Amino acid sequence: MLSFVFWIYFLIVTGHSEDRLGFYLQIPLTIIPLLGGIFGLSKAGKWGGIKSAMGRAMVGLSYGLITWALGMVVWDYYIFFTEVEVPYPSLADGFFILSWPFWSYGIFELSKVTGARFGFRLKSGKLLFLAIPVLVSLISYYLLFIVARGGEIELFEGGLKLFFDLFYPIGDVVILTIIVLVYSLSRNFLGGTYKPVVTLLFLGFVFNYFTDFTFSYTTTVGIYFNGHFVDFMFTTTMFILAVAINSFDPDLRKK
Repeated sequence: MLSFVFWIYFLIVTGHSEDRLGFYLQIPLTIIPLLGGIFGLSKAGKWGGIKSAMGRAMVGLSYGLITWALGMVVWDYYIFFTEVEVPYPSLADGFFILSWPFWSYGIFELSKVTGARFGFRLKSGKLLFLAIPVLVSLISYYLLFIVARGGEIELFEGGLKLFFDLFYPIGDVVILTIIVLVYSLSRNFLGGTYKPVVTLLFLGFVFNYFTDFTFSYTTTVGIYFNGHFVDFMFTTTMFILAVAINSFDPDLRKK
């Protein structure tokens, strides 16, 4: 709540894009996922590391946070040491998209523990698998390419941005599909002890989709700047994911 109030103050009072304070707001956006990933890897050791499905899930999810943080390191380099104020697309995006394979792998391993793979055998599970990506893709396409671009897609000018504008929603759709399936098809995960944690992780990735979409939309219509409200959304997303991942503590089973 305090972070939200601060961001609103920054946007309304300081004149936002003219204020260099927006650059420094990117620093916590770098530190939060980095620390979350490092602590997550230490938790993975408690689960037996790569020797167990839960340990592999923790490793995948944690490395996803770390690679996303590395993307922010590159982003910070651009805005602090070069004249590029909005480095999109850039090398930073290479690290951002690298987080998706790690997150997808982590969620896949988590599904083995939660029992989602058994739920997928049901007819309802198969319907969800087909319906979710189609629905999310249609909504993304309409808002990003019909509303934001007015139906005009430039294939040659700004082609790299177009690639990432397409790739980000597609990657998020894949992750959303997997996490929704895990969440909806899971049985009582480890006796139900970690059900709130799975729910928090689910909300984190849902929020991640809306945040990525909002970023692509604001850069497309030319209203993004460092310190934009979408950065608050990114910070919130990374905080939720970091807390969720580190809440998979094996010691909770003993209580």
